[in-house]
Amino acid sequence: MACKMELLLKRTYYPEGTNGILTVNDVRVCHTIELPWKNNRRIVSCIPEGVYALKKRFSRKFSWHIELLDVPDRELILIHPANYALKELKGCIAPVFKLSGAGVGFQSRAAFGKLRESIYRELELNRRVDLIVES
Repeated sequence: MACKMELLLKRTYYPEGTNGILTVNDVRVCHTIELPWKNNRRIVSCIPEGVYALKKRFSRKFSWHIELLDVPDRELILIHPANYALKELKGCIAPVFKLSGAGVGFQSRAAFGKLRESIYRELELNRRVDLIVES
């Protein structure tokens, strides 16, 4: 793997949810929504800050989406479309183009499509893609 792509997710934490800004090379790609931080508890918390490799994944529920690898004490943490973290996410990350509250956003399918396209292009070139999560 010659080159690698790094995405930076800068988070802001709220009791009702976590909002973020996702950038690549200092260029904003989209916002993100996640569950609130609850000590990495499965199904109710966003994941810990850190660096995670990304890979392509397919499921019947989400079709083609993105999986984060080696998340501490968690499995099947995905990036997939959702507009309301508390109702639609179980620890995953949802890209959105517009935020409307803590853990709430709009236009997730469009934001996810844009993000998936750029990540898949890199992965298909056998390049590593990492997500850096920080506050």
